Amino acid sequence: MSLILNGTDGVTFNDTSLQGAAASPYVLKNRIINGDMRIDQRNAGVATANTIDGYTLDRWQANQSVTGKLVVQQTPSATETGYATRVGAGFTSYLAVTSQSAYSILSSSYYVVCQYIEGLNIADLAWGTSNAKTVTLSFFVYSSLTGTFGGALRNNGNTRSYPFTYTISSANTWTQISVTIAGDQSGTWLTTNGVGLNILFGLGVGSTYSGTSGSWAGANYLSATGATSVVGTNGATFYITGVQLEVGSTATPFERRLYGQELANCMRYLYMMSAASNGSSQFGFNYTLDATTALAYIALPTPMRSSPTLTTAGTFTVNQTTSAGYVAKSVSAISMNQSAEAGVTLAMTIATGTSGGVGTLAAASTASRLFFSAEL
Repeated sequence: MSLILNGTDGVTFNDTSLQGAAASPYVLKNRIINGDMRIDQRNAGVATANTIDGYTLDRWQANQSVTGKLVVQQTPSATETGYATRVGAGFTSYLAVTSQSAYSILSSSYYVVCQYIEGLNIADLAWGTSNAKTVTLSFFVYSSLTGTFGGALRNNGNTRSYPFTYTISSANTWTQISVTIAGDQSGTWLTTNGVGLNILFGLGVGSTYSGTSGSWAGANYLSATGATSVVGTNGATFYITGVQLEVGSTATPFERRLYGQELANCMRYLYMMSAASNGSSQFGFNYTLDATTALAYIALPTPMRSSPTLTTAGTFTVNQTTSAGYVAKSVSAISMNQSAEAGVTLAMTIATGTSGGVGTLAAASTASRLFFSAEL
């Protein structure tokens, strides 16, 4: 049996049957991770009023020049107009932005949602060379506003960008958008584990960061000139899902990956560990270095992009083994002792225990979380 393997179409067999790229485990089509907005490790669907540069749903960041102007939330709502259209297209979740005021955009203002794509995942695009490949960005979008909206593609150094526009003609209606972009033959595009490409959707961007739509520029543009400002209207909404970036000049059906596969893709950048995710109240084994300090080694479920950093939420205990059984010692601080892509060792300051004792790091409440981040 003969076959033809094509990175855009998939696998074509000699009987002319096709295993499309969207169905093939051997072909990476969509360079966006969590484009269907199913995964939200940090917030589990709770609305977030973001800081200047805040990650929201997995892999998606909301950037704003002034805080408190927008709220972002993962939403599986069945009540919005157009629900049947969205679900009929196969999307159960979306990223929802709601404006918190009628904010007048200044020249230096910027409000965007964006995804940074790792350079290792766009190396084959050959951008910055004469062999640069054309790509197509497609997505489903819904807004309470109508008009011309904008976005941009940008490199790691913010020295090359491509502003684009698209039109929402009907308010509160899910609309599929497709934008084809000729690959950039200039500039520097990283092919390492750093930022290879940034895809931005503008929610209100001032003239300093807005450029002419439809061409590459040697500038730091986040959107297109004249685009609609979502944050300019109090209570305005902007929803997006089904985001796909693929090689070629035509948008093809969204690449649907198994949930476990997509979760693992997200865990390369963020791993949230809770008692529930570990199957019990236990986070990891530890031993005391002395009477007030303990160590715990935690193996990460997938190698991360780089050595992660640590943040915590909630409270913890060290359940120390003694001759009388476990004794719970409260933890006053947790820090990173050693960090590597495949595993970390945590250092915990505990209430006085027994030097040399063995035990486990455990959750003191259902809100206890460990966040390991290797975000771009």
